[in-house]
Amino acid sequence: KKNRVAVVAHLKHVEGKETMADKSDDKKKKITVLDMSKYMDRSIRVKFMGGREVVGVLKGYDALLNLVLDETKEFLKAPDDPYKILDETRPLGLTVCRGTSIMLVCPTNGFEEISNPFLQEEEAV
Repeated sequence: KKNRVAVVAHLKHVEGKETMADKSDDKKKKITVLDMSKYMDRSIRVKFMGGREVVGVLKGYDALLNLVLDETKEFLKAPDDPYKILDETRPLGLTVCRGTSIMLVCPTNGFEEISNPFLQEEEAV
């Protein structure tokens, strides 16, 4: 195996190309982009492609960002405006969220609406 790695590195250096051996080694290594361990057993908010939003307690995750949430609640959308999220929720319980459909993950701690600081400047002008 050491000789193969040395040969592959040499070929890569000489040719400047990625070899098939490199591609197979890359497929075996899955590196996660986000460190979700700091959110384990804590409440998080997840936004999905398509506009759905849920809040739940993170119980597990993997390198593809598939999430397991407990005590999950989905925020309902306004019937007249599909882009507006209401404060009304429906309970989902234990859920598995597919990583490929997740757009945003954030902790619920510190997730509250604040007043617009730029609104006062516009009124003064």
